[in-house]
Amino acid sequence: MSTVAAIDCGTNTIKLLIGDLPDVAVREMRMVRLGQDLDRTGRIADEALVRAFAALDEYAALITAHEVPVDRVRFCATSASRDASNAADFVAGVRARLGVEPEVIAGAEEAALAFDGAVRNLRVPPQEPVLVVDIGGGSTELILGSSAPETAHSMDIGSVRLHERHLHSDPPTAAEVAACVADIDAHLDACPVAPGDAATVVGVAGTVTTVAAGVLDLAAYDRTDTDQAVLAADDVHALVDRLVAMTVAERLELPWMHPGRADVIDAGALILSRVLRRAGVPSLLVSESDILDGIAWSIGR
Repeated sequence: MSTVAAIDCGTNTIKLLIGDLPDVAVREMRMVRLGQDLDRTGRIADEALVRAFAALDEYAALITAHEVPVDRVRFCATSASRDASNAADFVAGVRARLGVEPEVIAGAEEAALAFDGAVRNLRVPPQEPVLVVDIGGGSTELILGSSAPETAHSMDIGSVRLHERHLHSDPPTAAEVAACVADIDAHLDACPVAPGDAATVVGVAGTVTTVAAGVLDLAAYDRTDTDQAVLAADDVHALVDRLVAMTVAERLELPWMHPGRADVIDAGALILSRVLRRAGVPSLLVSESDILDGIAWSIGR
């Protein structure tokens, strides 16, 4: 497999992977908050476009430096750019910077790529069926399967979307938290993927890995420590309760907290906790490989 470049553009982050898989030469992340105010306005904010395009300029330079052919570059955009009324402006900007046609992927493909990226990475075969939980800024994917996805669903709840919708106080009030939990539960009630059917729950993406760093009480965030970590579900719930009760300033003092996640980690952590409670499994398995890795592997198929 020759060198590929994969870009995953979500509601909160834009990530880049360059490598000749399974070897990875570059793995980068920029917090651009593309979904800023999207739930309220229905459009991508102008300042969010500026941040996103600045990140893509950096990525274009890295792709050029690694001499990745255009036909080995894949750009996948997810929740924010699916929902925005001005999505065409974003798509045109991506095309101009990277020279590739961006793919605004549907939720079903997003789920399949996340499942492949997460499960392919596991060093110890998990007990099946496996539920992959991918919590993003604007959406959350639940994917249940064994060697491949069997059922999957993308819910329009994520850390940025739910924080902006419900958690307005600092720290959130009990009523705000209750409203957020009710929103999550309503989406889970309507979700065709039943967490309780899973034998193993694998969590991916920034909300989950940040929670993992907190449960492990790391002195600094380190993906080599969080990848493949097995966390007791009770420890996850306890940390989620602690995070939700904190102010943003208190979260920023945590040595493992990325400053770009500190304000919205409350809503994302609540999603994780509610899914785990429905699954009823004793532990959470964390994978640092996610949809970005799935996108990269898909280029060589």
